[in-house]
Amino acid sequence: MTTARKIGLITGGGTGVGAAAALLLARKGYDLLLNYSRSADEAQACAAACREAGADVLVMQGDVSLDADCRALAQAAVDRWGRLDALINNAGISVFGKAADWEALDAETFQHILGVNALGSFQMVRACVMALKAAQGCIVNVSSVAGALGVGSSMPYIASKGAINAMTLHLARALAPAVRANAVCPGLISTRWFVQGVGQEGYEKGLKAYEAGVPLQRACSPEDVAEAIAYLVDARTVTGELLLLDSGMHLAGVQAPR
Repeated sequence: MTTARKIGLITGGGTGVGAAAALLLARKGYDLLLNYSRSADEAQACAAACREAGADVLVMQGDVSLDADCRALAQAAVDRWGRLDALINNAGISVFGKAADWEALDAETFQHILGVNALGSFQMVRACVMALKAAQGCIVNVSSVAGALGVGSSMPYIASKGAINAMTLHLARALAPAVRANAVCPGLISTRWFVQGVGQEGYEKGLKAYEAGVPLQRACSPEDVAEAIAYLVDARTVTGELLLLDSGMHLAGVQAPR
């Protein structure tokens, strides 16, 4: 299939930030490949909303920690539309409440989080890079303020996001001028993912503390992050940017738990 619309591939595209980004890009003229790992029903619902906005959408299950799955996603986009203009590396996992407990994490958990968040992002870039170069396209990595400030839900999550930030800077240099590479680095995002990680009571307590402690006194919504992603997708003179979406958290002197 050939199309006049641009093509985006979003990992973790069924829920939260990924779903919000998909709907916004669909409204901006993108056809989309939405990847999910477990949230099949949510991914299909997101795809339906994107189709209502005028997009052609392909939904595919895949684990980005597996190189074969990453290559299959990239190939599916090229087979369907003949091009790829934007890769949004959004798939990510964490564990909660283990940022300060040195004995609570085993090597398998650490490696799994790094495998999805950091290695998965690299493998998706590697799988998509030739198509992105041909389209003079872009990469947007969904990172976290955790990677910039060293504060987050767990040590492996912090490490994985720091790796994504460093990788983004390298990609911006290595792939220029053909491909731009940027990252968005949100602070606390008010999503189901956070609620599932800490429970409703923990979520409400954490949200209240966060909003009281940052200058703008508000958390990110998925739509806030989606708007930043869409900006970086379109910003033809921006590369190597780590865009903090933290309501000024980096100004607030936040301390890591001990």
